[in-house]
Amino acid sequence: MAKRVAVVSGSNKGIGLEVVRSLCRHFDGDVFLTARDASRGQQALLKLQEEQLKPLFHQLDIDDLESIRELRAFMLQKYEGIDVLVNNAGIAFKNADTTPFGTQAEVTMATNFFATRDMCTELLTIIKPHGRVVNVSSLMSKVALLKCSPELQNKFRSPTLTEDELVELMRKFVDDAKNEVHPKQGWPSTAYGVSKIGVTVLSMIHARRLSKERAADKILLNACCPGWVKTDMAGPNAPGTVEEGAVTPVYLALLPEGAEGPHGELVSKKTVQEW
Repeated sequence: MAKRVAVVSGSNKGIGLEVVRSLCRHFDGDVFLTARDASRGQQALLKLQEEQLKPLFHQLDIDDLESIRELRAFMLQKYEGIDVLVNNAGIAFKNADTTPFGTQAEVTMATNFFATRDMCTELLTIIKPHGRVVNVSSLMSKVALLKCSPELQNKFRSPTLTEDELVELMRKFVDDAKNEVHPKQGWPSTAYGVSKIGVTVLSMIHARRLSKERAADKILLNACCPGWVKTDMAGPNAPGTVEEGAVTPVYLALLPEGAEGPHGELVSKKTVQEW
């Protein structure tokens, strides 16, 4: 039996780092902290080692397909797959940012949706039986959904929406934003919110696929909202602590072996949200 292993993307700071810290304490196996920048990753590693924790490090830039594939090859060779995957890496423009909205839409979507999708495409196939996959989304996805046109809302809630159709919708949002016609086309003016609609719905699609194609493996995959907590991304005025932000992702990552669910849900404060 290969040793168990957990991987957290974008985990050199913020919620990702807190998830690694918690998994080091509660997960029975190796825990990998990952970061785009190896030196920042090593600094974060040292910080946790000073707390007598023993995380390991692997470089990972989710925007770089080769980087994802290197991680995949390493995990297969050393651990015969992955037991727990937390897709935490993501970006957000500040409200005061003057970057044109079309550019914000393109850049935000590239990382939050398309790179997260690449992580899933490459790594879901090596999730071991009884594995747990957590995609860090946001309740902003729900807020953004309710600001979409009824037609778009129906599509994003459809249990038969395919991954290809979702990809087309995400591409359309970027095109509409760049052409400055997104409100007319039924989209809200939040690139972050729409990118997280993508993450939430992708999670539902992937969960359905796992239930169909790998039912016996009892893998559980969910999207979650960590909450509005103090991080570099959310800023100092956020009401929650980073420790509170890690609670739900860690809860989903450590769902016990016999658990039937949650699966294919958006979860906040350990509670399944209506979509």
